[in-house]
Amino acid sequence: MNVPLILTDFLDRAVSLYGSKEAIYCDDRTFTYSELNERVNRLSHGLKELGIEKGDRVAYLAPNSVEMLEGFYGIYQLGAIMVPLNIRLKPDDYLFILDHSESKVLFVDQDLYPLIVPIKDKLKTVTSIIVHYKDEETDEIGYDEWLSKQSNQTFERAILDENDVCSLLYTSGTTGNPKGVMLTHRNNYLHALTSMHHLRVSDKDTLVHVLPMFHVNGWGSPFYYTANGASQVCLRKATPETIFYAIEKYKATILHMAPTVLNALMQFYEQNLPVIEHDVRVVIAGSAPPPAFVTRVERELGWEFIQVYGMTESSPLSTISTIRSHLRKLPMKEQYRLKAKAGYPMIGTRVSVVNDLGEEVAHDGKAIGEVVVRGNGVMLGYWKNEQATMETIRDGWLHTGDMGTVDEYGMVDIVDRKKDVIISGGENISSIEVEGVLYEHPDVLEAAVIAAPHEKWGETPHAFVVLREGRTITEQELIAFSREKLAHFKAITGVTFVPELPKTASGKIQKVHLRNDYWEQKGKVSAGKFVN
Repeated sequence: MNVPLILTDFLDRAVSLYGSKEAIYCDDRTFTYSELNERVNRLSHGLKELGIEKGDRVAYLAPNSVEMLEGFYGIYQLGAIMVPLNIRLKPDDYLFILDHSESKVLFVDQDLYPLIVPIKDKLKTVTSIIVHYKDEETDEIGYDEWLSKQSNQTFERAILDENDVCSLLYTSGTTGNPKGVMLTHRNNYLHALTSMHHLRVSDKDTLVHVLPMFHVNGWGSPFYYTANGASQVCLRKATPETIFYAIEKYKATILHMAPTVLNALMQFYEQNLPVIEHDVRVVIAGSAPPPAFVTRVERELGWEFIQVYGMTESSPLSTISTIRSHLRKLPMKEQYRLKAKAGYPMIGTRVSVVNDLGEEVAHDGKAIGEVVVRGNGVMLGYWKNEQATMETIRDGWLHTGDMGTVDEYGMVDIVDRKKDVIISGGENISSIEVEGVLYEHPDVLEAAVIAAPHEKWGETPHAFVVLREGRTITEQELIAFSREKLAHFKAITGVTFVPELPKTASGKIQKVHLRNDYWEQKGKVSAGKFVN
C-alpha cells in the first residue's frame, strides 16, 4: 500500500527519534521536539475551535520564530493551507492577499500588527486575528494565553492526499497584483528529500533561520531540518551581530541567505573579526556572485560556499553548484568560478536552457536561452489564475523568465532576468556580469546595474552603487574601472551613488524599482522593461 507524502511525517519522525533533544531556540526560550509537538497540537485544537477545516487558508505575518515554525505543522494537521505573508509589504498589499486567498485566521507578530490596523475593518474573510508577543495596548487575542487554553493531546488529523495544496505563497509582482503559488504536500516533501541530500543535512546540524520562513518556507528548511532532528535557531531579527552571535552560541553549522546578507556578514567580519572555529556551510541563492566573492568566503571566513538556484514556483530549489568529484582535479580558481554559478540539476529535477524555438542551446557557456524546469517541485499552479498558470507552465516545463548559459560541465549560469537584460546597439549585456566587475573594486560595497535610455545605442548600463564606509570614488573613475575590465559596450556609462539599495525581505536587490524610477525621471517608458 502506498503511503502518501504528507509533511506532518517530518515532525512525527523528529518526535519519535529526537523527542527529548533540545532542538528549537527562540529568543531566550528552548524547546525539545516533544515540547514543540505539544504546542503544535494545541495550535491545531485551537484552530479547529475557530472553525478551521480542511482546505481553509490560515495566514501568518511574522518573522522567524517558534510561533511561525509550529504554524506549518499545526495548520497541516487540519489539512488547512498556510499563507505566509512577506513582512515588507504595505497594508493594501495585505488586504489584497488576505481577501484573494480568502484567509479565515490571521496570526500576526506584535511588531507587525500596525501594518494590519489600517485594513482590518476592510477584510472580507478574516474572522480572527491572533497576535504573537501581544502587548497590553493591542485589542486582539493574545497567542500565548490562547494557546495555553488548548489541549495538548494528540490531534485527530484530516485525511490528506499528497497532491493537496499545503502552502499558498504570494510572489511580489513588478506590475499588477501578486500571484498565489500553490505548492502541494508532494511538492514540498520531495523537495525536502532532494535538498537534505544535496546539502548533506543530518542530526548533527544546527540551522540558523536567517532566510525568512515566509520566503517559500525558508527554502523548505522547516521541513527537512525537522525531519533530520537537526537543531534550529529562530532569529526574529537577523542582523550581522545577531547572526554571528547565534553561530557562536549554538555552534551553528549551516545558514541559508541571500547574497546581500552574506555581503553584510563579510563586512561585519572584517570590522570585528569574530572567532568561529567550527565548520559552517552557507547556502546562497540569488544573483550569481563573482568568483572572487566565493574565494573570500571560503578563505577568509573558512566557510563552505554553496550556491543554489530556484524560484517559488519550483518549491524552490532546482540546481546546486557544489563541485562534483571528477571535477576536483580542476585548479582552485576554476572551481571557485564553477561554485559561483547556479549549478547542475538536483535529483528529481530536469533543467534545460532553451532558445525561442524551444531548442536546447549549445553547452559552450556562451549561447543564451531561457531556463526551464520540470520535476517534482513544479507548482500546481497559480491560485485563481489559470491564464498565468498556462503562460508559465507550457508542455510540462516551468518557464522561469531567467536567462542563462550552460558550460561544458553542464553547469547552468544565470546571466539575467529577461527583463533585466540590457540591449545596447543590438548586443545583449548581462547586468549580473557588469555587477560582478563592480564588486571587484575595493571601494564598492553593493552595486546594481540597470538599462539606461540612450539616444544612439537604445540602452546602456547604468550603475547604482553603495560605497564602503569612509571611501570615496568619482563616477568617472568607476566608469574607467569598468572599461578596463569589460568590453567597452558592456561598461557602465553612468553611476548613481546611493546610501542603500531597495531590497526584498529576503535581501534580494529590487532592480525593478531602480529601473522604473530612473526611466520615469528621464521621461521615457520602455514597455519591455515593465513586464512582470
